[in-house]
Amino acid sequence: MNAAQVVEQLKQRFPNEPEYIQAVSQVLPTIEEEYNKHPEFEKANLIERLCIPDRVCEFRITWVDDQGKVQTNMGYRIQHNNAIGPYKGGLRYHKSVNLGILKFLAFEQTFKNSLTTLPMGGAKGGSDFSPRGKSDAEVMRFCQAFMNELYRVIGPDEDVPAGDIGVGGREVGYLFGQYKKLTHQFQGVLTGKGIPFGGSLIRPEATGYGTVYFLVSMLATRNIDIKGKKVLISGAGNVAQYAAEKCLQLGAIPMTMSDSDGYIYDPDGIDRAKLDYIMELKNVYRGRIKEYVDKYPTAKYVEGAKPWFEKGAQIALPCATQNEINEEAAKALVANGVIAVCEGANMPTTPAAIKVFQEAKLLYSPGKASNAGGVSVSGLEMSQNSERLSWTAEEVDAKLLWIMENIHENCVKYGTEPDGYINYVKGANVAGFIKVAKAMMAQGIV
Repeated sequence: MNAAQVVEQLKQRFPNEPEYIQAVSQVLPTIEEEYNKHPEFEKANLIERLCIPDRVCEFRITWVDDQGKVQTNMGYRIQHNNAIGPYKGGLRYHKSVNLGILKFLAFEQTFKNSLTTLPMGGAKGGSDFSPRGKSDAEVMRFCQAFMNELYRVIGPDEDVPAGDIGVGGREVGYLFGQYKKLTHQFQGVLTGKGIPFGGSLIRPEATGYGTVYFLVSMLATRNIDIKGKKVLISGAGNVAQYAAEKCLQLGAIPMTMSDSDGYIYDPDGIDRAKLDYIMELKNVYRGRIKEYVDKYPTAKYVEGAKPWFEKGAQIALPCATQNEINEEAAKALVANGVIAVCEGANMPTTPAAIKVFQEAKLLYSPGKASNAGGVSVSGLEMSQNSERLSWTAEEVDAKLLWIMENIHENCVKYGTEPDGYINYVKGANVAGFIKVAKAMMAQGIV
């Protein structure tokens, strides 16, 4: 395989999908060496089959708003690869959603799910609908209209969606209710459900907790303790909230949080009471992060910016969205003394920024490794649903910790370079790839 050649061919075939091309061009060079050790892979044209999704479902969603106006959105489900288990991946409701973004997410999800050690394939879906500013009744009607199409291609042993940006417990509840209505089946077809109807404890916390568990394993390779370290966090959703919570539990000090409008920086640190306020603001009132400074005036709010230029922190946890750390921000983080960057979001760092981190020999982990906690607990929710049992929070948390430590171990195994530096990008990609590739080879040309 010539990685550059494959990327060029995909560019020509899918010219209007920059995020997808970016994801592929980041992954392929890191697995090229390992791939070429297996001539049987090339003979079966495995790389092309791995890059192009099994199935792309695209459909119109029509719903009625509170003013009685008919609204139209686009809905998608990208079923990328099911070589190691049913398709599994989140649904995203955001105005930015398009085919290219979802294809990149589904491609990444395939490797991430493989890394978890659980039997899950890769998928992603969603809509260009934004729940922001919508009433509960509007969100319900939209979710029901979305499921009227989606139910045809999902099932507990076929494809099990979860939540993602814009799809929390409320949305999953409405989606599940409509699936049940349409199919007459009570099945574990969605994860991230409410506890009373088959959800798993620790699910909302899982991605954020898992990111910090992975961070702790990374720091341990250099005998560094997380306690007392100042942390820059982006985002204010589930991932950011619970990453901050776990940091507090382990003695670290979160300094920032953000949303799409800007970020807050609290020089005194975000303590438990302040985090509780952010959780209430975001989860209950669906407010904006700038309201934080009204409550805590010693903090500052910076409009239209990301928190990466703030000084004095040792750790960065990007937990918002793709491409939020560019080359300039990466150079600022390195110059300001950051020692570890651990991704809680999907692909939040641009290729140029990753290069900056790796040249500076920073501890840097890609999202497919460090944010795999969310999908891991989704997988554990599937297991609980299959057994018709519910596990305790302690059991789920212990399994999550074990999975994250196992992912870290595999990254070290495949990513340690001759000089001892651990290239987590290469390690995660190769570890995830090998498992999927061997399963695909065993199953023939299908």
